[in-house]
Amino acid sequence: MHQNTEISRRRTVAIISHPDAGKTTLTEKLLLYSGAIHQAGAVTGGKHAATTSDWMGIEQQRGISVSSSAMRVSYNNTLLNILDTPGHQDFSEDTFRTLMAVDSAIMLLDAGRGVQEQTIKLFKVCRDRGIPIITFMNKMDRPSRSPLELLDEVEKVLGITAIPITWPIGDGLDFRGIYDREQHKFHEFERTVGNRYKAPATISDTRSEELREAIGSSSHNQLLEDLEFVEHVIPTFNRDEYLAEQCTPVFWGSAITNFGVEHFLQHILTLAPSPQAFSMLKGANRNGNVVELDAAGDEFVGFVYKVQANMNKAHRDRISFVRIVSGKFERGMSAFHPRTGKEVKLNYPFEIFGRERTIIDEAFPGDVIGLTNPGLFRVGDTITEGSMLDIKSFPRFAPEIFAKVLPATGSFSKSFRKGVEQLREEGVIQIFSEISGSPIPLVGVVGELQLELFAWRMENEYDERIKLDRLPFTRTRWIIGDTKPKTSVPVVLDEQQRPVALFKSDWEIDYTIERSENLILSDTPPNI
Repeated sequence: MHQNTEISRRRTVAIISHPDAGKTTLTEKLLLYSGAIHQAGAVTGGKHAATTSDWMGIEQQRGISVSSSAMRVSYNNTLLNILDTPGHQDFSEDTFRTLMAVDSAIMLLDAGRGVQEQTIKLFKVCRDRGIPIITFMNKMDRPSRSPLELLDEVEKVLGITAIPITWPIGDGLDFRGIYDREQHKFHEFERTVGNRYKAPATISDTRSEELREAIGSSSHNQLLEDLEFVEHVIPTFNRDEYLAEQCTPVFWGSAITNFGVEHFLQHILTLAPSPQAFSMLKGANRNGNVVELDAAGDEFVGFVYKVQANMNKAHRDRISFVRIVSGKFERGMSAFHPRTGKEVKLNYPFEIFGRERTIIDEAFPGDVIGLTNPGLFRVGDTITEGSMLDIKSFPRFAPEIFAKVLPATGSFSKSFRKGVEQLREEGVIQIFSEISGSPIPLVGVVGELQLELFAWRMENEYDERIKLDRLPFTRTRWIIGDTKPKTSVPVVLDEQQRPVALFKSDWEIDYTIERSENLILSDTPPNI
């Protein structure tokens, strides 16, 4: 009974967005209104305060998120696990993995730009995983597109019905606030010091003189016209349809000015589902049957969705982020590690908040805990109480940028090797080795910023400046079977010793296939 009560209290969410939509700011303000922090950092161009969720130095310097952080906050007796994700597309793989660990998502859109490229990609991942989505239209304090135009774009581009729970009144300098269609309350936006706003006023009649006086005649007439259209054209919100991903509830506001965020937080806790059943493979060597693990099940099961080194320079260790799927976790318990077949003692579990950590004694499904990683855990690993369970599939993207990495000093020191190995374990880079056995690491990354982050962390965390010898390859194809390419394209080995062919263009791929009978290539690793 205690376990079921704890499960029902939990919500585990991630925020998906295009870069610059305001994801880090919204995360900070959700933490602010939950009482988890007392002062949020505002990211504004190149000069900004360090934000709680952006703990890495390069993030604070550039005002971007490039790592995944996990934060748990309590609000109205509900525990909200917020898994912050990288906003930059070069780190999509990290974001995709994080979405494996949540039960619902917040889709953050810039009301001036609407649905953008990165959001489309992340929305598809949520769809593939069966994750329901709540939408927040941000930056209403700036010039924005028509609300109806934005709702229509969501439906046409993403294929999901967008149902406004609140409705914006004006935008930019004419932004007056939002009207809650369900609670019949008007939330007034006031441009004051700190952009504070009044407590919401209950408006039982939208045609009232009180509302007209508050927002002005022109805005009032537009609101009445909009609401009448919405009532006749847009279906009534149904939570079951939301959970089935048939519709997304839409809210409006401005995270940078705090407006609409607390109201949105209250709805998140009401709408977002508690921890759900999770699909896994049962059996050795990924050949088992798919089973659905109920969150209320007795056996403790969790999986590692992220590994991060050097989150706190005082510790200089590696942290495994583990999402608990079922059962109860207790400090000091023994667990089974299916990949290695080893028993492992889990003595030092902790709750993660940005770069801070607090030892915990117990945790339940939906929670994300940190485990000190002695080199045992990898991304995608499972931890159980004895069952052979594995993740069905874990994202691994084909690199598009390659470089040989050399120490600037010319010495392959212990710290150089340690840095390369730990950053490989985290998924910051992929390492390929030449069949000839060359000791020089061949690094593959998805985007340019990943390579920049790799160099920055090697210098700042491992005291190793590096040189990158860029290579011309932009396409990665795993070789399936025993047939090798009959052209001169290089073949290397990935981290699992699987053969990989490197190409400079799609034309070169087609040319190689034409001249290599029975050659089978894949843009994803086999057996993932």
